[in-house]
Amino acid sequence: MEDLFYQKLLHILPENHIKLKEKMENHTTLHIGGSADYFVTPAGTKEIKEIIALCHKEDMPFYVMGNGSNLLVSDEGYRGLIIKLGEEYSSIWVKEDGTVTAQAGVLLSKLANSIAKQSLTGFEFASGIPGTLGGAVTMNAGAYGGEMKQCLTAAKVLDLEGNIFTLTGDELELGYRTSILQKKGYILLEAEMKLTPGKQQGIFDRMQELNRQRREKQPLEQYSAGSTFKRPEGYYAGKLISDAGLRGYQVGGAAVSTKHCGFLINKENASAKDFVTLIHEVVRIVKEKFGVTLEPEVRFLGNFKREA
Repeated sequence: MEDLFYQKLLHILPENHIKLKEKMENHTTLHIGGSADYFVTPAGTKEIKEIIALCHKEDMPFYVMGNGSNLLVSDEGYRGLIIKLGEEYSSIWVKEDGTVTAQAGVLLSKLANSIAKQSLTGFEFASGIPGTLGGAVTMNAGAYGGEMKQCLTAAKVLDLEGNIFTLTGDELELGYRTSILQKKGYILLEAEMKLTPGKQQGIFDRMQELNRQRREKQPLEQYSAGSTFKRPEGYYAGKLISDAGLRGYQVGGAAVSTKHCGFLINKENASAKDFVTLIHEVVRIVKEKFGVTLEPEVRFLGNFKREA
């Protein structure tokens, strides 16, 4: 039977930018997840807009992702279209006044290096975050005392109706792991940042030092989605999990990292079911012991049947 939706995608994208039954384990840092029915990698804003318009017209569910560094996809996969904004959509423009504009698919590590080469400071904190600019703006990503809110001045976004418009830094409503993009379902296309001149060697030294601290404290050698839980007010998630006696606690192939308890890892070919069950167990035990409810920072995509 001819796949009519696929044929319509071919009117928008080249064939090599469209995949069918694509395994999502290949597109998340957890290396977990079943297949998506359709998977596309657009290279331009016009393509993104047309793909989303087609999805609306055909009642096709869709999800926009970046590097998959904060994403848990179910074992059943995703019945719909995945739009991955990645390397094909990652241009960077730097002006002499320290204004940097970049597309949503650029990796933060690549962006940080490009900024450092221009002797601009203020983005070092993001150099080791394993995500894209799109995800970082949507979640107001932060680390080591810095966050996107400190340098963002504007963002070009696409709403679910296909309208493109620009929001100022204040209009982005950036808070702890939140933004208006997350609240309204807007898709980041480009972000503008204002950075300040600095000494290039000092900027690279600071980035190296932050990456050294990451390697020492975080299980970077294992598959994870970064910090699994948001920071509860007045507490640290990792310390609560450790104090609850859960260091190394394992469900199937998923485990609490022994190096940093705030990270849950894919230790031994974990399934999404293993991982989500471990999350529920950690939340339950920490709540029982300390009366604090941990809230996952990881996003869940697909069909998850909560374990009893």
